Amino acid sequence: MKILIRLFARFSLLVFPHSFDLYWKYFKGYLSTYRFFCKAKLYHSSGFIAPPFTYKGEKSIYIGKNFVAGYNFRIECWHTYNGEKFSPTIHIGDNVCFNNNCHIGAINKILIGDDVLVGSNVLITDHGHGQSTRIDLEKKPADRNLYSKGEIVIEDSVWIGENVCIMPGVHIGCHSVIGANSVVTSNVPSYSIIVGNPARVIKSLL
Repeated sequence: MKILIRLFARFSLLVFPHSFDLYWKYFKGYLSTYRFFCKAKLYHSSGFIAPPFTYKGEKSIYIGKNFVAGYNFRIECWHTYNGEKFSPTIHIGDNVCFNNNCHIGAINKILIGDDVLVGSNVLITDHGHGQSTRIDLEKKPADRNLYSKGEIVIEDSVWIGENVCIMPGVHIGCHSVIGANSVVTSNVPSYSIIVGNPARVIKSLL
């Protein structure tokens, strides 16, 4: 069986050279990206999202021009969970780039400005499963109602490093840098460099 597969692979390279794989990959990516844009009625949006990617609540998502995201991108607006209803919004500006394995989730509001660069394995969420009460903690995590401490705002020209978590109720000022592996739990002034868990300002350029 393996011999047949190898022979078929060699033959396929004669018919479809390696460059065909690359062209097909990009064609498939652009096709799935613009299918998503059409389904979300984002007729003025443009960009490329590498497959596979997943989305939920697309009617509450806005994406600007020249958007780029790597593979396993996940963007979700939750309108209902455990019978509870929400009115979420995700708004992403122009020239925003997410690397691989990023997740954005909203039941409230997430606003991302223009020219934002995001590393791989980044979580941006405005909610969690339940509140920090004994009643909620005694429930299974999946059975706890979703709860938001507030919206997330990320202003223009922010650079977010790899493995960063941006938690609910956070406002990140423009031209800031979020160091790799940081957990952002409080507001970040503009022109700041922050690192750590929880993240703190180590340099301000105001």
